[in-house]
Amino acid sequence: MSLYGLFKGAGPNGYGYNTTATEVTEGLDLAGKTFLVTGCNSGLGEHTLAVLCARGARVIGAARTIEKAREACAAVQGGEAVPLACELSEPASVRAAVQAVIELGRPLDGVIANAGIMALPKRTVKHGYELQFLTNHIGHFILVTGLLEQLCEDARVVILSSSAHKSTYKEGLRLDDLAAERGYTPWGAYGQSKLANMLFARLLAKRLPHPGQTANSVHPGVIATNLGRHMPGFVYAVFRGLGPLLALKSVAQGAATQCYVAVNPGALGESGRYFADCNPAQTSAYGRDDALAEALWERTEEIVAELA
Repeated sequence: MSLYGLFKGAGPNGYGYNTTATEVTEGLDLAGKTFLVTGCNSGLGEHTLAVLCARGARVIGAARTIEKAREACAAVQGGEAVPLACELSEPASVRAAVQAVIELGRPLDGVIANAGIMALPKRTVKHGYELQFLTNHIGHFILVTGLLEQLCEDARVVILSSSAHKSTYKEGLRLDDLAAERGYTPWGAYGQSKLANMLFARLLAKRLPHPGQTANSVHPGVIATNLGRHMPGFVYAVFRGLGPLLALKSVAQGAATQCYVAVNPGALGESGRYFADCNPAQTSAYGRDDALAEALWERTEEIVAELA
């Protein structure tokens, strides 16, 4: 437990900062249920894959390559793990993943959009868009919207956002500059992508095909995973070395919120909300801006059409 965690109590539902994914799924029988988890080969995604399978679920584990997905799926016990290649920065790969899931013929009880990249030190553009926005938001937008007809009538969609959504550019979203030509900062661009994740989940909750389906965004906490691998070497070394003593969660604690929202009965019916430490949390003003969410959705649909 981090020093910070010693002073964090449980929230209204009895779970909190120190809760683990194993604890929020304790006693649940997920046999017969199917979930899709992106980024299954490391960090939070790997732990989520293992915990859901341990509860008897069938989990489609998506990673950037089929080799990485197969390795992760082969390591789990219980349930069934199905490997899937899904490179979120490549629209063709995401569309192929959508088709592969459809061909499996299993309705999805949940989608956990877990994968992402963070704080690239230099501006990187791919397909005409800043890479964090392309990977974290556009890739997951294509994946999730492509699978809407595969969702069970009570399916839960969980989109990983972050408290970093509060650290985006002062405009919130630069919808007229998604290649970051007007200026780039690693955390501003990352924050923008996480705000986009949040707004996507917020509006998706209103657009899901069935009233029993839900969509929420979550902040997992600050965890010393390889998500920070793009940080400068010294910064990343401090992040990994001192973090557990200060304010970082363990991977098991970090995966708790997404697992809680995806399967715990306490989150049943919750939709269009933002969770942190397994409880509803406050967003920035931008995170509650429905007009901005609509504008983002419209712009994202334009981008997706361009990338077809």
